[in-house]
Amino acid sequence: MTDPLYPLLAVARLRMGTDGKGITTLVAGAGCPLSCRFCINRKLLLEAKPEMVSPRELYNRVKIDNLYFQATGGGITFGGGEALLHAAFISHFRQICPKEWRICAETSLCVHGDLLKMALSSVDEFIVDCKDLDESRFHAYTGGDGRQMSENLIYLLEKAGPGRVHIRVPLIPGYNTLYDRQDSIRILREMGFTRIEPFEYIVK
Repeated sequence: MTDPLYPLLAVARLRMGTDGKGITTLVAGAGCPLSCRFCINRKLLLEAKPEMVSPRELYNRVKIDNLYFQATGGGITFGGGEALLHAAFISHFRQICPKEWRICAETSLCVHGDLLKMALSSVDEFIVDCKDLDESRFHAYTGGDGRQMSENLIYLLEKAGPGRVHIRVPLIPGYNTLYDRQDSIRILREMGFTRIEPFEYIVK
């Protein structure tokens, strides 16, 4: 069987404190089911031509930082784009990289549940971009279905536990308020999530 290929847009090395524990390399891939109004990667996602790489080709490109990963507990963070669209690739990559590497996935959770299920065994930490738990505000900002995200949040909590999930909840000018964000955080805490990071979009 042919290994799945990854639509690689960019590799950002030696990151710390932004994409999971320790020193990480962010691997950005093409493809996203949402159309967020303030997407910081819109130009990259729409205009850049991805390079299709195999799991082995990506490993050979990122293994240069193996010592950093092992010394700090870091590893590879798949982002983009929507990382879980490439769950099969991440699974294959997990099989060939050192077991000590920490694999993270940045996700909106707006993917079919089968992709999330596939990712559970290969992703150590899910960094969830939770725009808003109100379905109408979620749709207004992203164009997507907030119910899908909510259903996947419940599944992820049940199967992975709160320790493997880091949720980022933004204040988005023109789309939600401080009260709205606090309400989303309250709901997430009542669900059982513990690693919740509020932040604010800076729109110029």
